[in-house]
Amino acid sequence: MRQAIASALSDAMREDESVLIFGEDIAAAEGPFKTSEGLLAEFGPLRVRDTPISEMGFVGAAVGAAAVGMRPVAEIMFMEFLGVALDQLVTEAAKFRYLSNGRVGVPLVVRASVGSGLGFGTQHSQTLENWLGATPGLKVAVPSDAQTAYGLLRSAIRDPDPVVVLEPRVLYAERGECVTGDAGIVPLGVARVPREGDALTVVALGQTVRAALAAAERIDAGIEVIDLSTVTPWDRETVLASVAKTGRLVTVEEAPASGGWGAEIVATVTTAAFRSLQAPPFRITAPDVPVPYNKALEARFSPGIGEIEHQLTTYLRTGEVPDPWWLREGVAA
Repeated sequence: MRQAIASALSDAMREDESVLIFGEDIAAAEGPFKTSEGLLAEFGPLRVRDTPISEMGFVGAAVGAAAVGMRPVAEIMFMEFLGVALDQLVTEAAKFRYLSNGRVGVPLVVRASVGSGLGFGTQHSQTLENWLGATPGLKVAVPSDAQTAYGLLRSAIRDPDPVVVLEPRVLYAERGECVTGDAGIVPLGVARVPREGDALTVVALGQTVRAALAAAERIDAGIEVIDLSTVTPWDRETVLASVAKTGRLVTVEEAPASGGWGAEIVATVTTAAFRSLQAPPFRITAPDVPVPYNKALEARFSPGIGEIEHQLTTYLRTGEVPDPWWLREGVAA
């Protein structure tokens, strides 16, 4: 997946000379996760820029560059570091088109590594898409494999408005086929359906897609799995059509339950497709606790294949919403 990201960046830079990249250790070191490998050697230091440790500064520089016609891609090493630059992104970049009455666009991409699974601890392992998802003027995409990492990033760079691409870092070393060039571009705002079924709709995102698919294969009971791909705007048409067919909905989220993206989907489906539902929709999430550093605890934090399988099997058998593991085991409220 990391090679797919580097390929997406290099293909975009060859296609359009206005594309340049900013970030900490992305040039000489080729990125902390090697997602900019080979770019400095090919495109030089004017277009591949190492920055000081100042997210507020270089995201602000990227916003300004985008407003005057460049297409910058700013890399945030860990999603949490974007906190000091949120004003530049959600208050400035996302509002320029509105405030200028459509005259000024900000074709900016912000990339950030996210998520648990590699032992980076509580301050470096969150997904935090809920920081961004309710910001008008901002798109938010999350790849789940090499192809979507390549295709969504290419779409994001071509987009006339700001896009944030949140990359699950646990997937950087995952291997998979990847079509490059125009044929490999994945449109923003369009979900994909890697597994079809007629008994239950499961909507997943990022690293939970592969866990949901593995659980669905174990159960083998007509489970349809949707890779949401884009959090904002999310693909209502695909999700509603699936629920109309299956009559059941479950979202699988890596983030804690409070404020998760699945709440918006459940609320929309409950309102727009209530008569199609044969059972109450629900969400499989992480507990409302910080991401643990301890390896065994971290493995319990994000919904794993076994937990997803248990909850989906119980739901299909009983039609009732099952308790998550921390309630079943009495370790959290």
